[in-house]
Amino acid sequence: MAAADSGYTTGAGRDDTDLRRRNVASYENANGQHVYKVDAEDVKKLKIQKKSGILEILDEWEFIIAPIVFTAFALFTRLWKIGLSPIVTWDEAHFGKFGSHYLKREFYFDVHPPLGKMLVGLSGYLAGYNGSFEFKSGETYPEGVNYTFMRIFNALFGAVTIPLTYYTARELNFKRPAVWLMTLMVLCENSYATISRFILLDSMLLCFTFTTVLCWARFHRLQHKSFSIEWFAWLFLTGLSIGCVCSVKWVGLFATALVGLYTAEDLWNKFGDLKMPKTELAAHVVARVGGLIVIPMLVYMFSFYLHFLILENSGPGDAQMSSLFQANLRGTEVGKDSPLEIALGSRVTIKNMGYGGGLLHSHVQTYPEGSGQQQITCYHHKDANNDWFFYPNRSQPEFDPEAPLSFVADKQVVRLVHAQTGRNLHSHSVAAPVTKADYEVSCYGNLTVGDEKDHWKVEVVSDAASSDRSRIRTLTTAFRLRHTELGCYLRAGTVNLPQWGFKQIETTCAKNASPRDVYTHWNVESHVNERLPPGEAKNYRSPFFKDFIHLNVAMMTSNNALVPDPDKQDDLASQFWQWPILHVGLRMCSWDDSITKYFLLGNPLVYWGSTASLGVAGLIVLWYLIRWQRGYDELRQTDIDQIHYSGIYPLIGWFFHYLPFVMMGRVTYVHHYYPALYFAILVSGFCVDWMTRPLNKTVRWGVYSILYAATIGLFVLFSPIVFGMQGPNKNYAYLRWFNRWRISDA
Repeated sequence: MAAADSGYTTGAGRDDTDLRRRNVASYENANGQHVYKVDAEDVKKLKIQKKSGILEILDEWEFIIAPIVFTAFALFTRLWKIGLSPIVTWDEAHFGKFGSHYLKREFYFDVHPPLGKMLVGLSGYLAGYNGSFEFKSGETYPEGVNYTFMRIFNALFGAVTIPLTYYTARELNFKRPAVWLMTLMVLCENSYATISRFILLDSMLLCFTFTTVLCWARFHRLQHKSFSIEWFAWLFLTGLSIGCVCSVKWVGLFATALVGLYTAEDLWNKFGDLKMPKTELAAHVVARVGGLIVIPMLVYMFSFYLHFLILENSGPGDAQMSSLFQANLRGTEVGKDSPLEIALGSRVTIKNMGYGGGLLHSHVQTYPEGSGQQQITCYHHKDANNDWFFYPNRSQPEFDPEAPLSFVADKQVVRLVHAQTGRNLHSHSVAAPVTKADYEVSCYGNLTVGDEKDHWKVEVVSDAASSDRSRIRTLTTAFRLRHTELGCYLRAGTVNLPQWGFKQIETTCAKNASPRDVYTHWNVESHVNERLPPGEAKNYRSPFFKDFIHLNVAMMTSNNALVPDPDKQDDLASQFWQWPILHVGLRMCSWDDSITKYFLLGNPLVYWGSTASLGVAGLIVLWYLIRWQRGYDELRQTDIDQIHYSGIYPLIGWFFHYLPFVMMGRVTYVHHYYPALYFAILVSGFCVDWMTRPLNKTVRWGVYSILYAATIGLFVLFSPIVFGMQGPNKNYAYLRWFNRWRISDA
C-alpha cells in the first residue's frame, strides 16, 4: 500500500499491541480511513523483528545450510586448477597403472586390496581411457588420457570428507562453534586438499574412514532406539563402511579395531545390566556379529570377487597366484602344451602351494653365513633361474636321454638339478639363515660331484584331476620333497631373506613339518620334455576362497618386505615421530623450475594444534579422575558421556592409527599419518569445545573467530603447495619456515 511505503500505515485490521502508538495527528484519507503517522522508533523495531526472523530461519536450517556452504568451498579447494600439471605425479605412476590393468583386464599384483584401484579403473573408463598409457613417473599425459577427469573423480572423495566431518561433529554432540571449527580444520588442511587432487587411493581411504566414524557416532546416539529400523540401518552402514575402508587399504583395520573396542565395551555394559533379558542380550550380540563382522567380511570378499572377475587375462602379477589359477587366465603360458606326466630328464618349474608361494629358485650368489653355498629361495618373477631337471639319484645309472622314458613316481628318490648352474638341490645340518630351527637348503656340486644329501624323496599328497596318485602330473599333483638323510621337508614360508638374498622368500628344510603344512606342498607349474606329447587343455578351476586367501597372504608377505634399504637414501621416506610435529614434508614431483610443483605439507595450526590437544585431552581426563577420586561429584552423566565418547574414543582412534607405524619396520611416508590426523582433529575439537563452555557467549565466539581466521589464513598462505607452484622454486622460499620443509632450495 502506498501509505505504508511512505512511512504510514492504516489502523484497519491492526492489533493495538503490534506497535507502540504515540498521540500524534491523524487525518482521513480519500476512503474515509484514519491514517496515523508511524514513529521512527516503530520503523526501527519492525526492521529488528524482520532481521530477527531471518536469523531464526538461518539458525533453524543451519544443519543444511552450513554443510552446503562448507561443501562448496571443499569443491573449490579440491578442484580448482586440478588439471594444471600435465605430468604423472608421485604415486599416480602406481595407481594409474593399476587402473589401466582393470581396463585391459590383465591380472596384476599389489600390496593393497582392490576396491580403491577398481574405482581408479572406473574413473578411467568414465573418462574414455582405454588403458594403453603406462603411467611412467614424470611422463607427460598424452592427449588420449583425460587425466583431469580421473583426478576430479578422486577429488570428489576428498570433498565429501568435509560434510562428513560436519555431521560427525554434530553426532558427537559438540556445540556449533566447535562443529564449524573441526569442519574448517579438515577443509583447510593443506595436506588433505593436496593429496585429494591426484589419482591416488588416499582420498578414498580418508572418505571411508570418515564414513565409518560418522556411522559409528550415529549408531551410538541411537542406543535408546535399539532394534528400530533406523538403528539397524546405521549398524548396517557402519559395517558397510568398515568393509569399504578395509577394501581400499589395510589401514582400515585400525578403524575396525576402534569400532570393535566400542562394541565390546557396549556389550559388556549390557551384560552387566541384570534387568536386560538374556534373549535381548543375545539379540544384541547376534546383530553386532552380523552388522560389524559378517557384512564387512562380505564387502571385503566381494571386492576380491570382482577383482578376479574383471582381471581374466594373463598379466604381470600371475606368478603371485597358484598354478591352477594362472592356468585359467586367458593368454597364459602356464600349462600350455605342457606334457601331462613328469619323467626323468624333464625340465620343470616347481611352485610352492603355500599361500603367497613362489617358484623354487636359485642364483649364483651364495649365503654370507652358514655353508657359504649357492642360495636357494622362492621367487615370484618368472625367469630361467626357476628351471630344474628331474634326475636319477646317485645310486642309479646316470641319466641317459636316449634310454626308455622313466616317469617320476610316488615314493621315488630323485635329484633336482638347477638348469642354469648345474648344481644339485642340497641340504645339510646347518641352521637356516633366518628360521634357525630349520636346516639350510642350498645348491651344491654338479652332475658328477655330490653325495646322498642331494637326494629327495617324492611324496604325493593329492591330485586335483585324478584319484591315481602313482605319478607326478603337471599342475594338478601336490607333492612333498623329503630329504632322505635328514628326514626334513623342503619348505618355503612367508619369511623374507635380508637384502643379501634380494628380499626373496626363505626356503628351508623343516624338521617337524606337519603333513597338512601347505608350505611343504609343491606342484609342477611348467613342464618341457620333447619326448613327451603335449597334454590336453583341461579346465581345472581354482576355488575362489583358496585364491582369496592365497592373494591376501601374498599381499601381506610383500608388504612386510617393504623395509628401508640401509644402502639407499630415500629422500621421500620419513619416520613416525616427524609426522605429528610437522617436521617434514614431501616433494611429489621433480623440483625443476619448468614444471608445476606440489609439496605435501599440513596446515601448521591444524597439525600443531591437534597434536597439542592429544596431551590436553589426556590432562582433562586425568584432572577429572583425580577430582572424582577426591570425592568431587561435579560432572553430570551427560558430561561423562561427552568426555567418554567424544574425547576418549577419538583419542583411542588416534593411537590405533598411529602406533602401528611406530612398531612396524616397513618404509613409511608422511601420508601414512593422514587417517590418524583426522582423529587428532576430533580431539582438538573436543578440547576447544570443553574448555570454552564456561566462557560467556561473546568471549567464546571471540576465541573461535581467532581460530577460524588463523586456520583459513594459514591455508591461504600455503595454498601454492596445494594448487601448484609455478616458476622458480626460490619464489616460494617464504614458505620454508624450517630447513626440513624442502619447499624451496633457496
